[in-house]
Amino acid sequence: MPVLDHNLVREVSRSFSISLQLLPGPMRGPVSLAYLLARASDTIADTADVPADERMQWLDGFIAEIRGGEVGWRRDIGRFSEKQSHAGERRLMERLDECFAALDQLSAREQAIVREVIDIITGGQRLDVERFSKGAAILPDAASLEDYCWRVAGCVGAFWTKIGFETLGERFSSADAADLETRGIAYGKGLQLVNILRDLPGDLKNGRCYLPVAAAQDHDALLKEASKWRKISREWLMEGKIYSKELKVRRLRAASVLPALLGEKTLDLLDTADWARLQDGVKITRACVRRSLLRALLW
Repeated sequence: MPVLDHNLVREVSRSFSISLQLLPGPMRGPVSLAYLLARASDTIADTADVPADERMQWLDGFIAEIRGGEVGWRRDIGRFSEKQSHAGERRLMERLDECFAALDQLSAREQAIVREVIDIITGGQRLDVERFSKGAAILPDAASLEDYCWRVAGCVGAFWTKIGFETLGERFSSADAADLETRGIAYGKGLQLVNILRDLPGDLKNGRCYLPVAAAQDHDALLKEASKWRKISREWLMEGKIYSKELKVRRLRAASVLPALLGEKTLDLLDTADWARLQDGVKITRACVRRSLLRALLW
């Protein structure tokens, strides 16, 4: 497949681009491409300046092409490009044709694995638009939150395992593939929980509450519920650390465990954050990222 411009990945995610750079060459291309496709569909789903019913139509076009359908829906993708305030997301929209061209040039099996995970992710994003399009809404229960975490991130743990064995074979791991996949799914769900817990105020501002509480504007109830889910997130991140230990290549172990280490540091900050601090934004420092990277390289 053609080598995707790594600068494009870095423009939309500095932290994940570090993990991608650590991956063995055969695995890096399909994983980078899957990330860019998922980020592109997420950009479509989250472009608030476009009416929800129109975003649904664009997502349906995206999903249809992922499933092997027509490509005509991309003709007017510039409409989304011009509405992006984030420079990286704007550039990604402008280069979406290249991403789909790269997908077509993967091996048949790699294509199938990438298409499968993007199909699940976009289905979750579509559900998100549908659920929250009519104003403020709250997920009704814990099962709904876990299902959402599976759809948009847990499935990535399964993808990572499948693409690892496909591209690296026995070099990927000696562990049982099914066991690895189970741990990988828990890991992805844990990482998504970190994002949800960190972004509570911003999601509320956009009419979304992923935590199952009685009233979204009850900040005390939200913080209490968040405390419970931070514990669950830590348990799922631990599954990711165990997962990473099972991988054979040092750089691959580092790439796999780094998000867990960064996630734990973010949870540490969230443990002591009140609502005002959450509104200001909780973000780990560059020094913390460097220390975590060093720890990951020694994993």
